[in-house]
Formats: sequence, structure tokens, C-alpha cells
Amino acid sequence: MIIEFNKPLYIGNEDEFVLDAMRSNKMSGDGKYGKLCEEWFERKLGNSKCMFTPSCTHALEMTALLLDIKPNDEIIMPSYTFVSTANAFALRGATIKFVDIWPETMNINESLIEAAITSKTKAIVPVHYAGVGCNMKVIMKIAEKYQLTVIEDAAQGMMSTYMDKQLGSIGHLATYSFHETKNFTSGGEGGLLIINDKKFIERAEIIREKGTNRNNFFRGLVDKYTWIDVGSSYLPSELQAAYLWGQLQKTEEITIDRLENWNIYKKGLIKLESSKKIELPVVPLKCKHNGHIFFIKCANLEERTKLMYYLKSKNINSVFHYVPLHSAPAGNILGSFVGDDRYTTHESERILRLPLWYGISKEKILRVIKEINEFYK
Repeated sequence: MIIEFNKPLYIGNEDEFVLDAMRSNKMSGDGKYGKLCEEWFERKLGNSKCMFTPSCTHALEMTALLLDIKPNDEIIMPSYTFVSTANAFALRGATIKFVDIWPETMNINESLIEAAITSKTKAIVPVHYAGVGCNMKVIMKIAEKYQLTVIEDAAQGMMSTYMDKQLGSIGHLATYSFHETKNFTSGGEGGLLIINDKKFIERAEIIREKGTNRNNFFRGLVDKYTWIDVGSSYLPSELQAAYLWGQLQKTEEITIDRLENWNIYKKGLIKLESSKKIELPVVPLKCKHNGHIFFIKCANLEERTKLMYYLKSKNINSVFHYVPLHSAPAGNILGSFVGDDRYTTHESERILRLPLWYGISKEKILRVIKEINEFYK
């Protein structure tokens, strides 16, 4: 029996809401379920305005528009991230400044950010890898000192916290992903723009509605709506929202399940770490994570490749993750690495992600653990 790396989340009660949306008189964006989802996140995150988007990529692109990013502006972020983090700003002509990561968490090394700041810097984009929070206290202090905007790429961070604050509720702006690989999905694609600085709200509504003041028209604040700014169609359909709404009813149950399975991996592989054959994920004391990813680190790229093929021969699918953006062809053109690449490339070549999804059986996890232990005998 093959053990898949991932299975998109489906808990069963999505059907009821999706069918209801299909039979309604409104299937475009900002219908009943879109508003229910946004209200749910606003309650969860506290003092945030939330806007449901077709993907996390779209939400990131909206942040670039909100900041009026222009050619020659500079954006600081880790190179170890998904391409959308950089693309959102490169599309507006910005130059991406990559900095190194902490090897323990794969998150941006906040102590290296200040050296990358110039007069052209507009924003810092920390990426919460595997749902484990970056050192946001230091990052926000740096941003305040240099009057920069912080955009949390919390694509993997829903239901995780840093110093008891939900990831996504700390920076000036933030984004979530509901792609099928995430802990929660809105039918395969989807995202959320989170606005924690209220000065961005009005313009975000305009940008999201193709650059029109349509929302003010519906509120009765203007007698007709018209094109007043740049924008695009950043509204997902009601079907996406309805699918997600079904899953939002069981967020605690789903998170507990993932964390329990994450901990089974940790316990089953701890002896290999103690014997220094592999390294396991580190979660700082200030952070609570959501069980999004369980990974191991092999000695090097060659060993990781051998282990992947070994697991595949045992019908177990495992995957590596990002190729650092600064080493990609587009990264060489659109950005540059600031300082030494001490960890980014080396650590990215060691990391191997293991099968983990809601509902995966304990037997399957134990089988993965058994085969990894066999490989290292």
C-alpha cells in the first residue's frame, strides 16, 4: 500500500455548504459564505480586517499594490520560501534582497535584516516556515526604527502562535494560504489578506474590486460606483468559501490530530537524532505550531536523495522543499543575496518532508518511522 505524501483535507460536512452555495442566487465573491469566513478570521485574529482571496499569491500581490511598490524599491525576505513571496513584489518592479535563515527553524535570521536595509527598502517579509513563528518582536522593532512595513507570509501559519498571538495578526499586513497542501483548504486553492494597520483597509477594498468603489456604493456612501484606482479581480467564488466554511467548524479537532501525528514522528525518530544521524524540527519556546510539516534533515544532499529513493521503494512518498530563490534563474535577475549564504543552500539540500495529513493512521506513520530507522542501521 502506498503512503501518499499529502491528502487534501476533506472532512465531510463541506458538501452541505457547497451545495447550498450552488443552489443560491449568488455564486460570485462576497456572498454569504465569503462573509462568514472573513468574520470567523476577524474573530480569531482579533483586531484585523480579513479579505478572502482566490489564493495566497493573490493576497501577496495585493500587499504590493497597497504599498505602491515601484521599480527600484527593495523588499527584504528569506531566499528559502515559495516563489510567490518574491513574485508579488517583482511584478511591481521591486528588487528582492534575500537574507540568510536560522538552520533550526528555516526562518529568516532577524539579526541579518538591518544590514540589508537601504534608503530604497520598503518592506520586510518574514515567512513562518512550517507554521513556526519568526522572531516577530525583533522584526517589528527593526521595522519601527526604519519606518518599514512588515508583511507576514503566514501561508503555512493558520492556528499557530508567537508569544500567544496568532501568526498573521502581528505585522502590518499578512497572508494565509488555503491551497490543498495546507492544513485547511477552500477546495484546492484560496487565500486570505489580513490587514492589521487600518490605514490600508479602504484602498484594499477598492483594489480587490477591480479598482472601483463598489463597496461604498453598496453601503450607500456613493450614488454610483466607478473606476477610481488600479486593481484586479481578487474575489474568490462562493464555492471556495463554502468549502472552507465547512472546515472552519472543526479547526481545533483538525489541529489536534495533526499535532498528535507530528509528535508520533518526533518520538519515533528521536533516537536517530540522539545518535546524530538526522536532525529534527525545532520549535522555539515562544512559539506554538500547527503540525503543518514534519521534516528531517539528512547529512547532505546525497544522503537525502538515497533516503528518498529508499522510501519510494517501500511505497512511501516523501518530498524535499524549496530550492532557494536566489539560486534560481529569475532570482539572479530580480534579486540578490545580502551577506553570506551560510545556511540557506546547505540546509535546503538536507531537508526531507514526511507524509502528514489530517486522518493519516498511526500505523502508516509508524511504518514510515520503521523504514527510516532501517535505512540508517
